Amino acid sequence: MKLLVTGGCGFIGSALIRLAVARGHAVFNLDALTYAANPANLSSVADLPSYTFAKVDLRDAAATADAVRQARPDAILHLAAETHVDRSIDGPMAFIETNVSGTANLLQAARDYRDSLPHQKRDDFRFLHVSTDEVYGALGAEGLFTETSAYQPNSPYAASKASSDMLVRAWGKTYGLPVLITNCSNNYGPCQFPEKLIPMVILSALRGATIPVYGGGENVRDWLFVEDHAEALLAVLEAGRVGEVYNIGGNAECRNIDLVTRLCSMLDTARPATRPYAEQISFVTDRPGHDFRYAIDAGKIKVELGWRPSTALDDGLARTVQWYLDNEAWWRPILDGRCGQERLGTRRASPPA
Repeated sequence: MKLLVTGGCGFIGSALIRLAVARGHAVFNLDALTYAANPANLSSVADLPSYTFAKVDLRDAAATADAVRQARPDAILHLAAETHVDRSIDGPMAFIETNVSGTANLLQAARDYRDSLPHQKRDDFRFLHVSTDEVYGALGAEGLFTETSAYQPNSPYAASKASSDMLVRAWGKTYGLPVLITNCSNNYGPCQFPEKLIPMVILSALRGATIPVYGGGENVRDWLFVEDHAEALLAVLEAGRVGEVYNIGGNAECRNIDLVTRLCSMLDTARPATRPYAEQISFVTDRPGHDFRYAIDAGKIKVELGWRPSTALDDGLARTVQWYLDNEAWWRPILDGRCGQERLGTRRASPPA
Protein backbone atom coordinates (compact mmCIF):
# COMPACT_ATOMS: atom_id res chain seq x y z
CA MET A 1 0.00 0.00 0.00
CA LYS A 2 0.88 3.66 -0.24
CA LEU A 3 0.47 5.10 3.24
CA LEU A 4 0.24 8.69 4.36
CA VAL A 5 1.46 8.99 7.97
CA THR A 6 1.05 12.20 9.94
CA GLY A 7 3.55 12.94 12.69
CA GLY A 8 6.00 10.46 11.24
CA CYS A 9 9.11 12.11 12.69
CA GLY A 10 7.81 11.60 16.22
CA PHE A 11 8.35 8.68 18.55
CA ILE A 12 5.49 6.36 17.57
CA GLY A 13 5.19 7.64 14.02
CA SER A 14 8.82 6.91 13.21
CA ALA A 15 8.57 3.38 14.61
CA LEU A 16 5.49 2.83 12.45
CA ILE A 17 7.20 4.15 9.33
CA ARG A 18 10.32 2.03 9.85
CA LEU A 19 8.13 -1.08 10.14
CA ALA A 20 5.86 -0.14 7.22
CA VAL A 21 8.81 0.42 4.89
CA ALA A 22 10.37 -2.85 6.01
CA ARG A 23 7.07 -4.56 5.14
CA GLY A 24 7.22 -3.19 1.59
CA HIS A 25 4.80 -0.26 1.90
CA ALA A 26 5.52 3.17 0.40
CA VAL A 27 5.20 5.96 2.97
CA PHE A 28 4.49 9.67 2.57
CA ASN A 29 5.30 11.37 5.89
CA LEU A 30 3.63 14.65 6.87
CA ASP A 31 5.20 16.34 9.88
CA ALA A 32 5.29 19.96 11.09
CA LEU A 33 8.66 19.30 12.79
CA THR A 34 7.66 20.76 16.13
CA TYR A 35 9.92 20.43 19.18
CA ALA A 36 9.44 16.67 19.74
CA ALA A 37 9.92 15.65 16.09
CA ASN A 38 13.32 14.41 15.00
CA PRO A 39 14.13 13.51 11.37
CA ALA A 40 17.04 11.44 12.70
CA ASN A 41 14.45 8.90 13.85
CA LEU A 42 14.04 7.98 10.17
CA SER A 43 17.67 8.02 9.05
CA SER A 44 17.45 4.32 8.16
CA VAL A 45 14.75 4.95 5.54
CA ALA A 46 15.30 8.60 4.56
CA ASP A 47 17.13 7.83 1.30
CA LEU A 48 14.87 5.02 0.12
CA PRO A 49 12.64 5.59 -2.93
CA SER A 50 9.68 4.23 -0.95
CA TYR A 51 9.88 7.12 1.56
CA THR A 52 8.77 10.73 0.99
CA PHE A 53 8.71 13.61 3.47
CA ALA A 54 6.76 16.88 3.41
CA LYS A 55 6.82 19.53 6.12
CA VAL A 56 3.14 20.28 6.66
CA ASP A 57 1.27 21.70 9.64
CA LEU A 58 -2.21 20.19 9.93
CA ARG A 59 -3.49 23.48 11.29
CA ASP A 60 -3.09 24.78 7.72
CA ALA A 61 -6.14 23.32 5.97
CA ALA A 62 -5.08 24.25 2.45
CA ALA A 63 -1.56 22.83 2.83
CA THR A 64 -2.99 19.66 4.35
CA ALA A 65 -5.42 19.15 1.47
CA ASP A 66 -2.65 19.78 -1.08
CA ALA A 67 -0.39 17.24 0.60
CA VAL A 68 -3.09 14.56 0.65
CA ARG A 69 -3.76 15.08 -3.05
CA GLN A 70 -0.03 14.94 -3.77
CA ALA A 71 0.50 11.75 -1.76
CA ARG A 72 -2.49 9.92 -3.30
CA PRO A 73 -2.51 7.35 -0.48
CA ASP A 74 -4.39 4.10 -0.14
CA ALA A 75 -4.70 4.83 3.57
CA ILE A 76 -4.01 7.59 6.10
CA LEU A 77 -2.61 6.84 9.55
CA HIS A 78 -3.08 9.90 11.74
CA LEU A 79 -0.55 10.12 14.57
CA ALA A 80 0.34 13.84 14.59
CA ALA A 81 -0.61 15.33 17.95
CA GLU A 82 0.52 17.32 20.92
CA THR A 83 0.83 14.56 23.53
CA HIS A 84 2.45 15.69 26.79
CA VAL A 85 -0.05 16.07 29.64
CA ASP A 86 2.13 18.51 31.58
CA ARG A 87 2.46 20.78 28.55
CA SER A 88 -1.31 20.69 28.10
CA ILE A 89 -1.76 21.97 31.64
CA ASP A 90 0.51 24.94 30.98
CA GLY A 91 -0.71 25.68 27.44
CA PRO A 92 -4.00 23.95 26.55
CA MET A 93 -4.84 25.95 23.43
CA ALA A 94 -1.97 24.47 21.42
CA PHE A 95 -3.54 21.05 22.04
CA ILE A 96 -6.93 22.23 20.84
CA GLU A 97 -5.46 23.77 17.71
CA THR A 98 -3.40 20.75 16.71
CA ASN A 99 -5.34 17.79 18.06
CA VAL A 100 -8.86 19.06 17.35
CA SER A 101 -8.66 21.60 14.51
CA GLY A 102 -5.77 19.76 12.85
CA THR A 103 -7.70 16.49 12.91
CA ALA A 104 -10.77 18.20 11.44
CA ASN A 105 -8.66 19.62 8.61
CA LEU A 106 -7.19 16.20 7.87
CA LEU A 107 -10.58 14.50 7.95
CA GLN A 108 -12.00 16.99 5.49
CA ALA A 109 -8.99 16.60 3.20
CA ALA A 110 -9.33 12.82 3.39
CA ARG A 111 -13.05 13.00 2.63
CA ASP A 112 -12.53 15.20 -0.42
CA TYR A 113 -9.67 13.05 -1.67
CA ARG A 114 -11.58 9.79 -1.23
CA ASP A 115 -14.58 11.20 -3.08
CA SER A 116 -12.29 11.81 -6.06
CA LEU A 117 -11.16 8.19 -6.28
CA PRO A 118 -12.52 5.58 -8.69
CA HIS A 119 -15.04 3.17 -7.21
CA GLN A 120 -12.77 0.30 -6.07
CA LYS A 121 -10.08 2.54 -4.62
CA ARG A 122 -12.76 4.53 -2.82
CA ASP A 123 -14.07 1.36 -1.19
CA ASP A 124 -10.59 0.19 -0.18
CA PHE A 125 -9.46 3.50 1.33
CA ARG A 126 -8.95 3.63 5.11
CA PHE A 127 -8.42 6.40 7.70
CA LEU A 128 -6.81 5.13 10.93
CA HIS A 129 -6.83 7.56 13.86
CA VAL A 130 -4.35 6.80 16.65
CA SER A 131 -5.53 7.88 20.09
CA THR A 132 -4.90 7.17 23.76
CA ASP A 133 -6.39 5.36 26.75
CA GLU A 134 -6.39 8.69 28.60
CA VAL A 135 -9.70 9.58 26.93
CA TYR A 136 -11.36 7.10 29.30
CA GLY A 137 -10.26 8.94 32.43
CA ALA A 138 -8.94 7.10 35.47
CA LEU A 139 -9.45 3.66 36.98
CA GLY A 140 -9.43 2.64 40.60
CA ALA A 141 -7.40 -0.28 41.89
CA GLU A 142 -9.35 -2.74 39.73
CA GLY A 143 -10.97 -2.90 36.30
CA LEU A 144 -9.87 -2.39 32.69
CA PHE A 145 -10.72 0.03 29.92
CA THR A 146 -12.67 -1.55 27.07
CA GLU A 147 -13.73 -0.13 23.73
CA THR A 148 -17.13 0.71 25.22
CA SER A 149 -15.82 2.50 28.33
CA ALA A 150 -17.29 5.96 28.79
CA TYR A 151 -15.13 8.93 27.83
CA GLN A 152 -14.15 10.89 30.94
CA PRO A 153 -10.99 12.87 30.07
CA ASN A 154 -9.33 14.65 32.97
CA SER A 155 -6.55 16.71 31.36
CA PRO A 156 -6.59 19.20 28.47
CA TYR A 157 -4.52 16.69 26.49
CA ALA A 158 -6.98 13.86 27.10
CA ALA A 159 -9.92 16.15 26.31
CA SER A 160 -8.36 17.20 23.03
CA LYS A 161 -7.81 13.57 22.01
CA ALA A 162 -11.35 12.64 23.06
CA SER A 163 -12.61 15.48 20.88
CA SER A 164 -10.58 14.26 17.92
CA ASP A 165 -11.91 10.72 18.42
CA MET A 166 -15.46 12.07 18.24
CA LEU A 167 -14.68 14.00 15.07
CA VAL A 168 -13.34 10.84 13.43
CA ARG A 169 -16.46 8.94 14.46
CA ALA A 170 -18.67 11.72 13.07
CA TRP A 171 -16.90 11.81 9.70
CA GLY A 172 -17.40 8.06 9.52
CA LYS A 173 -21.10 8.14 10.40
CA THR A 174 -22.06 11.30 8.52
CA TYR A 175 -19.88 11.17 5.41
CA GLY A 176 -19.15 7.45 5.13
CA LEU A 177 -15.40 7.89 5.53
CA PRO A 178 -14.00 4.40 6.29
CA VAL A 179 -12.50 5.15 9.70
CA LEU A 180 -10.79 3.09 12.38
CA ILE A 181 -9.77 4.29 15.86
CA THR A 182 -7.14 2.84 18.18
CA ASN A 183 -6.64 3.77 21.83
CA CYS A 184 -3.29 2.73 23.23
CA SER A 185 -1.67 2.56 26.66
CA ASN A 186 1.62 4.29 27.57
CA ASN A 187 4.30 3.73 24.96
CA TYR A 188 8.03 3.44 25.59
CA GLY A 189 11.14 2.52 23.66
CA PRO A 190 13.95 4.03 21.57
CA CYS A 191 13.68 7.59 20.20
CA GLN A 192 11.21 8.84 22.81
CA PHE A 193 11.50 12.54 23.60
CA PRO A 194 13.13 13.13 27.02
CA GLU A 195 10.11 14.86 28.58
CA LYS A 196 8.34 11.49 28.94
CA LEU A 197 8.84 9.43 32.11
CA ILE A 198 11.15 6.61 31.01
CA PRO A 199 13.72 8.65 29.03
CA MET A 200 13.53 11.39 31.66
CA VAL A 201 14.49 8.89 34.36
CA ILE A 202 17.33 7.39 32.30
CA LEU A 203 18.84 10.73 31.28
CA SER A 204 18.42 12.35 34.70
CA ALA A 205 20.20 9.39 36.24
CA LEU A 206 23.07 9.55 33.77
CA ARG A 207 23.50 13.29 34.36
CA GLY A 208 23.58 12.88 38.11
CA ALA A 209 20.45 15.00 38.40
CA THR A 210 17.42 14.55 40.61
CA ILE A 211 14.98 11.92 39.34
CA PRO A 212 11.56 13.46 40.08
CA VAL A 213 8.65 11.17 40.92
CA TYR A 214 5.20 12.74 41.19
CA GLY A 215 3.36 12.37 44.49
CA GLY A 216 4.22 9.06 46.12
CA GLY A 217 4.80 7.25 42.83
CA GLU A 218 1.66 5.17 43.34
CA ASN A 219 0.10 5.95 39.94
CA VAL A 220 -0.19 2.88 37.72
CA ARG A 221 0.26 2.67 33.96
CA ASP A 222 0.07 -0.15 31.40
CA TRP A 223 3.30 -0.04 29.39
CA LEU A 224 3.41 -0.87 25.66
CA PHE A 225 6.68 -1.26 23.74
CA VAL A 226 6.55 1.03 20.74
CA GLU A 227 7.48 -1.63 18.19
CA ASP A 228 4.61 -3.81 19.42
CA HIS A 229 2.32 -0.80 18.97
CA ALA A 230 3.51 -0.33 15.37
CA GLU A 231 2.73 -4.00 14.66
CA ALA A 232 -0.76 -3.54 16.09
CA LEU A 233 -1.46 -0.45 13.99
CA LEU A 234 -0.62 -2.25 10.76
CA ALA A 235 -2.78 -5.19 11.85
CA VAL A 236 -5.74 -2.85 12.45
CA LEU A 237 -5.17 -1.07 9.15
CA GLU A 238 -4.99 -4.29 7.16
CA ALA A 239 -7.77 -6.30 8.80
CA GLY A 240 -9.73 -4.11 11.22
CA ARG A 241 -13.45 -3.66 10.69
CA VAL A 242 -14.43 -0.22 9.40
CA GLY A 243 -16.02 1.95 12.06
CA GLU A 244 -14.58 -0.06 14.94
CA VAL A 245 -12.41 0.95 17.89
CA TYR A 246 -9.50 -1.25 18.99
CA ASN A 247 -7.75 -0.87 22.33
CA ILE A 248 -4.01 -1.65 22.25
CA GLY A 249 -2.32 -2.46 25.55
CA GLY A 250 0.94 -3.92 26.74
CA ASN A 251 -0.44 -6.18 29.50
CA ALA A 252 2.30 -4.69 31.69
CA GLU A 253 0.90 -2.67 34.58
CA CYS A 254 3.43 -1.06 36.88
CA ARG A 255 3.45 1.61 39.58
CA ASN A 256 5.55 4.62 38.64
CA ILE A 257 7.87 4.18 41.63
CA ASP A 258 8.43 0.52 40.75
CA LEU A 259 9.17 1.43 37.15
CA VAL A 260 11.67 4.09 38.22
CA THR A 261 13.49 1.78 40.61
CA ARG A 262 13.68 -0.94 37.94
CA LEU A 263 15.27 1.51 35.54
CA CYS A 264 17.75 2.60 38.22
CA SER A 265 18.66 -1.03 38.89
CA MET A 266 19.24 -1.68 35.19
CA LEU A 267 21.48 1.37 34.98
CA ASP A 268 23.40 0.20 38.07
CA THR A 269 24.31 -2.91 36.07
CA ALA A 270 24.78 -1.36 32.63
CA ARG A 271 26.69 1.75 33.72
CA PRO A 272 27.65 1.68 37.41
CA ALA A 273 28.13 5.00 39.17
CA THR A 274 29.70 5.90 42.50
CA ARG A 275 26.37 5.34 44.26
CA PRO A 276 23.10 3.56 43.36
CA TYR A 277 21.03 5.62 40.92
CA ALA A 278 17.95 5.15 43.11
CA GLU A 279 19.52 7.56 45.61
CA GLN A 280 18.78 10.33 43.08
CA ILE A 281 15.00 9.76 43.34
CA SER A 282 13.07 12.68 44.82
CA PHE A 283 9.31 12.81 45.37
CA VAL A 284 7.86 16.07 44.07
CA THR A 285 4.47 17.79 44.15
CA ASP A 286 1.98 15.89 42.02
CA ARG A 287 0.60 17.44 38.86
CA PRO A 288 -3.01 18.70 38.81
CA GLY A 289 -5.61 16.06 37.94
CA HIS A 290 -3.10 13.20 37.84
CA ASP A 291 -5.07 10.06 36.87
CA PHE A 292 -4.46 7.22 39.32
CA ARG A 293 -4.47 4.18 37.03
CA TYR A 294 -4.83 3.20 33.38
CA ALA A 295 -5.17 -0.41 32.21
CA ILE A 296 -6.27 -1.75 28.84
CA ASP A 297 -8.36 -4.80 28.00
CA ALA A 298 -6.84 -5.74 24.63
CA GLY A 299 -9.03 -8.80 24.17
CA LYS A 300 -10.85 -7.49 21.09
CA ILE A 301 -7.74 -6.99 18.97
CA LYS A 302 -6.41 -10.37 20.10
CA VAL A 303 -9.61 -12.23 19.17
CA GLU A 304 -10.35 -10.41 15.91
CA LEU A 305 -6.87 -9.73 14.53
CA GLY A 306 -4.60 -12.15 16.37
CA TRP A 307 -2.41 -9.40 17.81
CA ARG A 308 -0.90 -9.47 21.27
CA PRO A 309 2.15 -7.68 22.71
CA SER A 310 5.33 -9.69 22.26
CA THR A 311 7.75 -7.68 24.43
CA ALA A 312 7.84 -8.31 28.17
CA LEU A 313 8.29 -5.17 30.27
CA ASP A 314 11.75 -6.02 31.61
CA ASP A 315 12.97 -6.93 28.12
CA GLY A 316 11.60 -3.73 26.64
CA LEU A 317 13.04 -1.60 29.43
CA ALA A 318 16.46 -3.23 29.03
CA ARG A 319 16.42 -2.55 25.29
CA THR A 320 15.36 1.03 25.92
CA VAL A 321 18.05 1.67 28.53
CA GLN A 322 20.72 0.28 26.23
CA TRP A 323 19.49 2.41 23.32
CA TYR A 324 19.87 5.62 25.32
CA LEU A 325 23.30 4.50 26.52
CA ASP A 326 24.36 3.85 22.93
CA ASN A 327 22.81 6.97 21.37
CA GLU A 328 24.05 10.03 23.25
CA ALA A 329 24.45 11.77 19.87
CA TRP A 330 20.65 11.59 19.55
CA TRP A 331 19.67 12.96 22.98
CA ARG A 332 22.57 15.25 23.90
CA PRO A 333 21.53 18.10 21.52
CA ILE A 334 18.01 18.00 22.98
CA LEU A 335 19.26 18.42 26.53
CA ASP A 336 21.83 21.02 25.50
CA GLY A 337 18.93 23.00 24.06
CA ARG A 338 17.35 22.87 27.55
CA CYS A 339 14.30 21.05 26.23
CA GLY A 340 12.79 17.90 27.67
CA GLN A 341 13.96 17.95 31.29
CA GLU A 342 12.32 21.07 32.72
CA ARG A 343 9.36 20.68 35.10
CA LEU A 344 6.05 21.52 33.43
CA GLY A 345 2.40 21.22 34.35
CA THR A 346 2.45 22.92 37.74
CA ARG A 347 -0.01 25.70 36.93
CA ARG A 348 -3.34 25.46 38.70
CA ALA A 349 -6.37 27.63 38.12
CA SER A 350 -6.88 30.27 40.77
CA PRO A 351 -9.60 29.27 43.25
CA PRO A 352 -12.87 31.18 42.96
CA ALA A 353 -13.11 34.34 45.06
